Amino acid sequence: MKTKQLIKDILRHVVLVLLVSFWLIPIVWLIATSFSAYPGRNTSNFFPEQLTLNNYIALFGSDTVANFKAWFMNTFKIACVCCVVSTLFTIMVAYATSFSKFKARKPMMNIAVILNLFPGVLSMISVYFILKALNLTNTHFGLTLVYCASSGLGFLIAKGFFDTVPRSLCEAAKLDGASQARTFFTIIMPLSKPIIVYTIISSFLTPWTDFVFAKMILNSGISDMWTVSIGLYNMLERSLINSYFSIFCAGGVIVSIPISILFVIMQKFYVDGITGGAVKG
Repeated sequence: MKTKQLIKDILRHVVLVLLVSFWLIPIVWLIATSFSAYPGRNTSNFFPEQLTLNNYIALFGSDTVANFKAWFMNTFKIACVCCVVSTLFTIMVAYATSFSKFKARKPMMNIAVILNLFPGVLSMISVYFILKALNLTNTHFGLTLVYCASSGLGFLIAKGFFDTVPRSLCEAAKLDGASQARTFFTIIMPLSKPIIVYTIISSFLTPWTDFVFAKMILNSGISDMWTVSIGLYNMLERSLINSYFSIFCAGGVIVSIPISILFVIMQKFYVDGITGGAVKG
């Protein structure tokens, strides 16, 4: 039995090592290429023959093509606004559906579940024409509005977490004369740090990594208005890729840093939020 168990453990670890290797190879290649002295695509060597920091310097330089500083700040501002607004919407909708009983509660939840079954990109044509009619295309406000508009539909996981909060706490607060708003902000919010952190990270990732809606709405061709995803994608055009591919890789590394820091700091709360929201979600 010990021999069989040992063989199973070895096979299990071999499979895990292979999976981790497949997952890490593109990341290692991206980081290595970002330090390459050769500006274009290098398909002959996995690691570059010459290393340099010029690609990172070019990102924050005065290059009109690699206008990374403007793209980064545009994306960061949009992501921060969406993070705050979307988190508030999601948490408040989840609290209302979990703690309040009203006639339209069940149909509203069923509609939300049905809508979540469809990818958001299916609505992009109608969203574009609505924004165009309101003269909100090629504006950061219009893009932010799109990201925030449907954020409340992601309340199901947060609702599952709120379902685990003891109702006796809310009933005691109600007997003491606390309003729904005071109960929410003074009792529920302090107990809900894991799901709030999970919602914050999810809300931040959507605008930070999105390309489809950003490309559709910010289509004027003015590079100062672009987000990071549009700007980096533009470097892969046929006329630019041989001169900017290594800079593109450096941009990909820089973009991953804020997300990595966010996950490292909030990893514990993020995992607790997922598991807590999955109990009754």
